[in-house]
Amino acid sequence: MKSDSPFYENTKKVLKQSELFGGLEEAVIQNMLLMFRRQTWLRKSIVMQPEETVKEFFVIISGRAKVSRINPDTGKEFILFLLGPGDGFDIIPLLNGKEHNVSFVAMDDLEALSAPFTTVHDWIERHPEFNRAFLPYLGKQIRLISNLAFDLALHDTSTRLMKLFLQHTVQSNPRPRLNLINDLSNEELAGMIGSVRVVVSRHVQELKKEGIITARRGHLEVKELHALVEKIEEHLALKDKI
Repeated sequence: MKSDSPFYENTKKVLKQSELFGGLEEAVIQNMLLMFRRQTWLRKSIVMQPEETVKEFFVIISGRAKVSRINPDTGKEFILFLLGPGDGFDIIPLLNGKEHNVSFVAMDDLEALSAPFTTVHDWIERHPEFNRAFLPYLGKQIRLISNLAFDLALHDTSTRLMKLFLQHTVQSNPRPRLNLINDLSNEELAGMIGSVRVVVSRHVQELKKEGIITARRGHLEVKELHALVEKIEEHLALKDKI
């Protein structure tokens, strides 16, 4: 991307605020931007199929993408990640060079930068500060997968749903807000916690009646964060007694 592009300044701003690029000097970011190519997809478009995951590394500039696995026999979807501005994908093939059997789908109109794996490998070798940011980012992704497996094995649906809300809650004034998942359907929420729509709908209504969340017109928000944390702790304590 060249500096005279109408998208240049906003793109640079997003990179400077991201976990992967935020610690780099501006001159380094500007040099990297010359190596990136801007790409866009419409909402619900397939961004990458598994066989395409070994070609390029992407960084989201605007919009969201979901990373999921779909059972070919039942069509049931399990969402591994939701990615937003500043997030990179796909990290696993970048490291091992093998296809990642997942699909990437744009949840909104999506704008991203892409660069060949060889270019990103060169950045990792040439820029220690990028490598220092890359490793913690990789660690965070691994921890998310680890926590997801733990929750699926040990916690009931209600607890998994509440922990999902807590995970995506961002402290802001005058009240907390949900990030990335605030407009998801109950079916999509179910896909993130390994459940089904009807079960998630019931738990959402329970939390709504207790005044912990608000849910209207396809929009979710955490109304009482402290109450949400307390309810999670109660569920976990009850589980330990069983």
